[in-house]
Amino acid sequence: MKAIYILCLRQLKRYVRSPARIIGSLGQPILFLVALGFGFRSMFARAGGGNYLNFLAPGIISMAILFNAVFSGIEIIWDRQFGFLKETLVAPVSRLEIVLGRTLGGAIVAMAQGAVVFVICLVFGFRLERSLLLPAAIVFMFLIALLFTAIGTAIGSVLEDMQGFPLIMNFLVMPLFFFSGALFPATGLPKALQFALRLNPLTYGVDGLRGSFSNSFAMGMTTDFVVLTVLTAILLSIGSYLFSKIQL
Repeated sequence: MKAIYILCLRQLKRYVRSPARIIGSLGQPILFLVALGFGFRSMFARAGGGNYLNFLAPGIISMAILFNAVFSGIEIIWDRQFGFLKETLVAPVSRLEIVLGRTLGGAIVAMAQGAVVFVICLVFGFRLERSLLLPAAIVFMFLIALLFTAIGTAIGSVLEDMQGFPLIMNFLVMPLFFFSGALFPATGLPKALQFALRLNPLTYGVDGLRGSFSNSFAMGMTTDFVVLTVLTAILLSIGSYLFSKIQL
């Protein structure tokens, strides 16, 4: 447990000591929030969808968490190339504790970034409809962060090319985001697209987060929670296994 705490604290220190990373990772969520939130607001209202900013904000928060969580996996490649990972792996602790500490630290960092975006959304006019469900929203934010940090850890454990990681991640992350219902309602879509949305794990995170803010779940709070929890456990197991196979 001590090793998990130390590695988690190390991830947090990296985040706090890098203001450029904090500011830089806010650029894309703010761009989407302003360009889409205000650009499509009147059109969404005329279509009978209500306040588009309230609909969009949970998706933008999920996007901030998703990108930060997945790209935490590049730190494994970075540490491997510069020898820091070797020092960690020769420590008298199990590799399971190492991967859990790194994953938990990455998830907390991604969740912190999502919390910053949440505050920014409030500044731009987003309003909670059910503040009593805010603890549930925090749980869903953490599950999203933990799930996609585990995915980043799994891929970072397999890849050795730092330049290849962003390319593969963009190939994976962008479809996950755009086909999650973060930007548009899932109702009225073609059946093939609805099926793709249901296969996407981020869909359940976005729905859980949006439902927690508005008390209106498309798939149900229990379904969202169970799917995210099961997938997180599976991906953590896969990530731990792949990390344990790293050869230095």
